[in-house]
Amino acid sequence: MTAGLQPFLSDAVVVLRAPTQVWSRADGEIGAGSIDGVFHGDTRFIRATRVRYGTDAATHAPEWISRSADSASDARFEALLRRLDDRTPDPKIRLTRRRVVADGRMTEEFTLFSHLAEPVELAIEVTVTPDATPMQLVKSGTGVGAPIERTSAGDAVELTAGESSMRLQAPGAEVTEAGDDLALTWRVTCPPRSSVTVSWRVDLDDPSLVVRGTTRQVDWALEPVEGIDPRLFRWLRQALDDLDALRLTLPGNPDEFFAAGAPWFFTLFGRDSLWAARLFLSVDPGMAASTLRVLGRLQGSTADPATAEQPGKIAHELRAGTLTMPGEGISLPPLYYGTVDATPLWITLLAEAHEGGMPETEVRDLLPTMHDALDWVIASANADGFLDYVDETGHGLSNQGWKDSGDSIQWRDGSLANGPIALSEVQGYAYEAAVRAADLLDSLEEDGAERLRSWAAELRTRFRERFWVETPEGRYPAIALDRDGRAVDTLTSNAGHLLGTGILDPDEERAVADLLIGPSMSSGFGLRTMSTDAGGYWPLSYHGGSVWAHDTAIVARGMARAGLADQARVLVDGMLAAAEAFAYRMPELHAGDAASDVTVPAPYPAACRPQAWSAAAAVVCHEILTAPR
Repeated sequence: MTAGLQPFLSDAVVVLRAPTQVWSRADGEIGAGSIDGVFHGDTRFIRATRVRYGTDAATHAPEWISRSADSASDARFEALLRRLDDRTPDPKIRLTRRRVVADGRMTEEFTLFSHLAEPVELAIEVTVTPDATPMQLVKSGTGVGAPIERTSAGDAVELTAGESSMRLQAPGAEVTEAGDDLALTWRVTCPPRSSVTVSWRVDLDDPSLVVRGTTRQVDWALEPVEGIDPRLFRWLRQALDDLDALRLTLPGNPDEFFAAGAPWFFTLFGRDSLWAARLFLSVDPGMAASTLRVLGRLQGSTADPATAEQPGKIAHELRAGTLTMPGEGISLPPLYYGTVDATPLWITLLAEAHEGGMPETEVRDLLPTMHDALDWVIASANADGFLDYVDETGHGLSNQGWKDSGDSIQWRDGSLANGPIALSEVQGYAYEAAVRAADLLDSLEEDGAERLRSWAAELRTRFRERFWVETPEGRYPAIALDRDGRAVDTLTSNAGHLLGTGILDPDEERAVADLLIGPSMSSGFGLRTMSTDAGGYWPLSYHGGSVWAHDTAIVARGMARAGLADQARVLVDGMLAAAEAFAYRMPELHAGDAASDVTVPAPYPAACRPQAWSAAAAVVCHEILTAPR
């Protein structure tokens, strides 16, 4: 591993069932890439594996020729064992490696198929390198794992590192130690024109985990529609399968939510889990309801600058321990509330879930949480009447909207804006939350709607007076107001999140939509996070020119809600082109290069794949393409 470099994920293969995941090369072998390994929660338990075979000793490497996936949790890798063959041209001996991942378990089966007329005797060996490296060190490309203790018993080995443990079992194998490695060796005889199977598995345990897998079976499906681009349904099949595998719960509670993404974010994120559930609402309203309950139970109840907790505030992320990001000066507590947008998004999702079929009794149970969240939204407005944020600790997130990297809020010349920062889209979220909450209260015959509508109307007026800018690119809402109340004038995708919230009038929505589908913002593979005319634009900047599928989907959804179907379809076409380029498993983000310049978008090095809200973007595309014209 090159110290200090994040792993490159685009050419790796993942098999997952949250909170467990296995990363490998295309041939199934683990260890050649810096992300490779068997992970459970936030720990890598196995760093490498190697398969060998031979008649007397296992000295030859299989010739891996193909791979396929039955699901996100079940993959097959095919190889030829040609040194055991006869002299005819046709390969006569094949090896299938099947990898199945469940919560806390990985199983591998090796099946030898022979078409020879005589028996085949051989040794099959799997070498395993145990590990105990925290995920954050794997991501940063620094550090080594904790010491590992071993206890052997026949064909099983117990390995422990601190509180974490792994039990490796290899029925029928001879298990030996070779330095830091374990060698699992089977001596088998394959009958003529028959097959033989051996297997090994690891059971993984980390009692410090704050999330758990789920055993609930789902049957999510969206059927092909005649006349709709067939790429959509290839993407949907992969996306629904990935979302199934990304489901998590908290210990002792069956309510599910979507983990943000593999490999880095197998946990609860306020914003990410809410947006994923919201984009997914038409498929399963129950995921929205359970996500709302999970986050509602963690709602802030006190003021604590160390964690950014405030009464009524919805949490940002949950971890088993402190999250330290080497080289970035960031250290986040296990339960961190540093988000300005999760609270209004929670309110809006509750209203939309009610409309989408969430039972009224369940909605009513969450009304106290909604009122506390509304109080936080209204009370958090600054002296100018806008929601803003600032990190009070010096080691939290300096930006607390969805673009949470340190350099995401820039002026057109590329210089950074100074906080506190009031993001434009957050004002739209807050407006929509207040209006939708008022409608919900009316529908339930509850009091308080008029106060919310009055506050929202005043916010709408203030927004129009303060956020609009005019530059050589046109007239549009600024990305934010800085600490001096100045409108930060870069054209970004943030403006697109205002569409469909109601904070803009129809003419303003059309003007924004037309700008966003123009060549400076629409790459042909989705919507850029920042205009190519901005001084800080770079196609591989995390939030300053890259393309995010969920960001594009949110904007396309807003266009459709605003009645701008033609503009929405421009962005959908771009997402379909990107989905095809990434074999229909959309990454977290990719480069913002123009489709007119490249045939496929360049991957971003450490982008999660799969990512929950990127997968849920496929559902939005389905809604837009199948909507009546």
